[in-house]
This record gives sequence, C-alpha cells and structure tokens, in this order.
Amino acid sequence: MKEQRADVYVRITNEIVAAIEAGAGEWKMPWHHDGAAAARPTNIATGRRYRGINTLALWAAAVRAGFAQGQWGTYRQFEAVGAQVRRGEKATTVILWKEPSTIGCEDKDADDTIRARRRMFGRAFSVFNVAQVDGYDVEPAAPPLSDAARHAKAEIFLTNLGIKTVFGGSDACYQPWTDTVLMPVISQFSDATSFYGVWIHESGHASGAKHRLDRDLTGRFGSAAYAQEEIIVELLSGLILADLAIAHHPRPDHAAYIASWLEVIKSDPKAIFAAASKAQQVADWMHSRQPKTPS
Repeated sequence: MKEQRADVYVRITNEIVAAIEAGAGEWKMPWHHDGAAAARPTNIATGRRYRGINTLALWAAAVRAGFAQGQWGTYRQFEAVGAQVRRGEKATTVILWKEPSTIGCEDKDADDTIRARRRMFGRAFSVFNVAQVDGYDVEPAAPPLSDAARHAKAEIFLTNLGIKTVFGGSDACYQPWTDTVLMPVISQFSDATSFYGVWIHESGHASGAKHRLDRDLTGRFGSAAYAQEEIIVELLSGLILADLAIAHHPRPDHAAYIASWLEVIKSDPKAIFAAASKAQQVADWMHSRQPKTPS
C-alpha cells in the first residue's frame, strides 16, 4: 500500500524537527554544514542535485548518521550498477514532484517544487547514501579551491545579484524602505566565511522585495511570519554556501529563533516544505543573476 502524502509530510517534518532539537544545544541546525561533498546531495543515476525539501531531508540524515559523501540513490539504482545496500540500513525519504503523466519515473531528478498553477503529485522514494552500500566505487572529489578563491567567488556571486549593499556600522540587516542591505565591514567578523554567510542571509531577505520575488516581509519578531521568513533565508544560505563550497556556520542569534522555528514547523507539517520550496526559488533566482558561462 502506497504511503499517503500527508504521512510523508509528517514523517519528513518529524525527522527534521528531531535534527533541529538534537542540535539546539549548539545552535546547529540541519542546514548548517562544512561546505564539503555531503552538503551537495546528488543522485547517483542522474548526476543531478537534489533540491528544496529533499536537500534538507538528506542534510538531516547525513548529520544524524555522520555521512561524509553526498551521493544518494534508490535500492534499484545501486543494484543497477552492481552495488548492494547493506542489510539493516535505514533509508531516507525524498519526494518526487511530477505531473500525473510522469509519475513513476524513478530515475528523474527529485524536486520539491510545489506549483500553484497546475496540480502536481508527490511520490515518496527511499534512498540510501553511498556509505550504506557495498560495491560502489565513489569517484574522488575534485581538489577544493583555496579559501581565498572561494571567497572571491562568493564576492562576485553577491555583487552580480544587483542588490545595493552599504558597508559600515555594526548591524547586518535588510532595509525594505530603502531596498538596501546593511553590512558591517569584513574585519568585524571572526572570519571571511561568517562575513559571506551573513551577506547571503541578508541578500536572501532582499530577494523578497515586491520587484523581485514578492514575499511577505512585514512579520514582526516573534510572529509566525517572521519565523517563516528566517527559516527561508537560513535554508537559502545553506543552499548557496554549499554551491560555493563554503561552510555555513550557526549565527549567534540563532538561539533566539530556535523556539519560534520549532513552533512553526510543529504546528503545520507543510510549513518546512513551503519554506524549503521558497528557499529553492530564491537560490534559483540568485543563480539566474549570474553571467552565463560559455558551453
């Protein structure tokens, strides 16, 4: 018997809530990572990256189990290349969103995008990490860029967004009334990684302006709307920093948000799905602002 979609929402939400609660003492959430391969979950059969809620679910699973690699696949996908999932290994659930005519295409890219303009259907799949499999040769990762090169890449990426940023002062925030991101200078941060992480976070808020992606930015601190926006930009930061192979560290103010995040997520099993979908939308928008590379 196929699992009902509501049951999938609840199961994935519960796994993410458990990951948040497990890291609450250190303020470390499942979307924080070290920028390494596990931060970029990829399907072994298609070579495509997982997206949205599926990325978050796989991050949570990787943190829980201590997986160091980001390659995932279904039992059949590993079997097709002569590998074997070990007996007793626990699977992680991802969801494939498709139009009715394409349901059942297991080898398609898993995507969480919930499209309001046409009805989409979600089907759950169980996937395993390469660390849970025997007989699969993991290709060695490309040598990482130096810190300086990755930070330079982040600088270019953020500049290409075209969001006005003013450096100086002691506060980092987005001012909707001036459509400006305010950032302390880099020397006020403990390291460059933290600087770029905060800049991406605040640029994420700026993406919600009416002339960009038009999200509700009117929520006050402590409200459900405020918590939801914070979850969106935190997930967004994790996605973009993973793309740039830069670590996503907890911010000192996370302790103030954890309770409200959990309240929102626990009150509605679909809330984290919606936040992840919005975060993926922002990430796609940010990537669309980058110059096209010659093929």
